[in-house]
Amino acid sequence: MNTQTILQTYINNIIQISTPYGSGSGFVIDDVIITNSHVVSGLKEVVISAKTLKRQKAAVIYDDQVVDLAFIALPQMSIDNPLTLSTETVHDGDVAIAIGHPYGLKYSTTEGIVSKANRLEGEVEYLQIDAAINPGNSGGPVLNVNGEVIGVNTFILLNTQNLGFALPYYYVREALDSFKELNKQNIIRCFSCKNLIEEKSIKNDYCPRCGVKLDVAKLRRLGYQPSGIVALIEKILSALHIDVTIARESQRSWKFVEGSAHVHINFYENGIIMADALLCNMPHENIEAMYDYLLDKNDTLDYLQFSINENSIILSYLIIDSSLTFEEGKVGLERLKKAANKYDDILIEKFGATRPKRDENEF
Repeated sequence: MNTQTILQTYINNIIQISTPYGSGSGFVIDDVIITNSHVVSGLKEVVISAKTLKRQKAAVIYDDQVVDLAFIALPQMSIDNPLTLSTETVHDGDVAIAIGHPYGLKYSTTEGIVSKANRLEGEVEYLQIDAAINPGNSGGPVLNVNGEVIGVNTFILLNTQNLGFALPYYYVREALDSFKELNKQNIIRCFSCKNLIEEKSIKNDYCPRCGVKLDVAKLRRLGYQPSGIVALIEKILSALHIDVTIARESQRSWKFVEGSAHVHINFYENGIIMADALLCNMPHENIEAMYDYLLDKNDTLDYLQFSINENSIILSYLIIDSSLTFEEGKVGLERLKKAANKYDDILIEKFGATRPKRDENEF
């Protein structure tokens, strides 16, 4: 198959994974989502999405820092053409097709070759590939010309071009088989003795088999712990009945939907907290009348402000971190939620503004 056919056939298997620390990729094999351990960042819960799957929370059920693998529980979803792991030996020069979400650019696909089929790094063998991969590709699949998984995109060498490394398929099969044979959830693989450890058997974050300190156990036990203004923002969002885990884009940004309004919140290093709702795009006519309407509303709205950025009409709530209180933030964001869902319809129906294009499965 050519690359286009492979992408079209297997795209529903490709998962985007988000955590407070960043985003990565994954793919469905059997009844789990495969990704890298460093993608899930030691968390017990991450946010996933796919072509046929809206953003939702999912549990990390296996974390293996030895070979940088993790498994995520697969929610109910329909996949017509499931991916399978290759059973054939990979050779130097074989075609390598990498799929993932580098820098959040969904379903990016690059093609190259296997530069070296067994590049040893420490005790682990890797496929060295020249298909371009970047941050965000981690955890995504590397496929052969038959659409079979030959590896998991794992890391790149900084300040180089087209030097990517993928964990070979046989490590994935070995880990899957061992995990399924254990028939238990929430498993950590000890990096020292290499045993699979059931999380509930771990005491004080030490491996019960060899006694080594398991940092991943501590991370999973504590979870993500926001503090300061970030914690306050998330408390406000929760009070507005917004699922903070789903809304969280990073440690300092969030997004949610209220009706037809899409709201983005960013907490900047200079202390500004900006909540923006992109309402619609400028109309071709009635522009002067619309300007008058927006200026009039800006004179009467409390907490909120209309603005125009190039072709986009935006409704915003802005506050400085030193002025943010739970009461102020709750009022401001609540008004933004309601007003954004109201004014986009008014601008479209009354002045001929147009709805902006939205990235599929953005929320």
